[in-house]
Amino acid sequence: MQEAAAGCRDCPLWAPATQTVWGEGPARSRWMLVGEQPGDKEDLAGRPFVGPAGRLLDEALRELALERAAVYITNAVKHFKYELRGKRRMHKTPAQREAEACSQWLEGEIAAIRPRAIVALGATAARSLLGRPVPVMQARGHWFDRADGIPVLVTLHPSALLRLVGPEREGAYAAWLDDLRQLLRAPSP
Repeated sequence: MQEAAAGCRDCPLWAPATQTVWGEGPARSRWMLVGEQPGDKEDLAGRPFVGPAGRLLDEALRELALERAAVYITNAVKHFKYELRGKRRMHKTPAQREAEACSQWLEGEIAAIRPRAIVALGATAARSLLGRPVPVMQARGHWFDRADGIPVLVTLHPSALLRLVGPEREGAYAAWLDDLRQLLRAPSP
C-alpha cells in the first residue's frame, strides 16, 4: 500500500510535495492517531509528526506514559499542501476532494492496523474518519463510532495549541491532555 500511495496521482497535491508521508508505528497497534496532513518538516523528512506539532504530541504521549513506538501515527492526507510566502512553505488546509482522494490510503491503514481506538486530531482527520463534518470545539473529548465500529476520539490538532501563548496555551494544553487521556480508557469496538 505504501508503495502504491507513493505513486498516487488522484489529486494534484503530489506534484509540489517532496514525497508521500506514510504512517508509522506497530503493525498491530491498539491505538491510532490521525492528523490532517504532513507539514513542512514532515514533507522533507518523510515521517509524520516530526515538526513542532509532533514534538508537542510526543510531550503529551510521555505525560500519558505512552511510548510513541507503541502508537500508529498517520495523517488523513499523505502530501503536504502549502503556499509559498517568500521562501517559506506555509501550511494550507487540504480541500475536501483532496482528503477524499486520500481516503483509500487511510482506510487501508486502518484495515491493516486494526486499532482498538483512533484519535482524530483536528477537523480534517475527524471528517475523514467519520465521513461527515465534525465541529471539533463542540465534539472534542467525545467518542464517536465509525461505520466499522471502531471508536474515534475527537480532539484538537497539536498545531492549534502552538498558536496560543502564555497561560492560554497552558490551559489549552491541560485540556488537550485530558482529551488524550481518554485514549487509555477507550471503549471496545
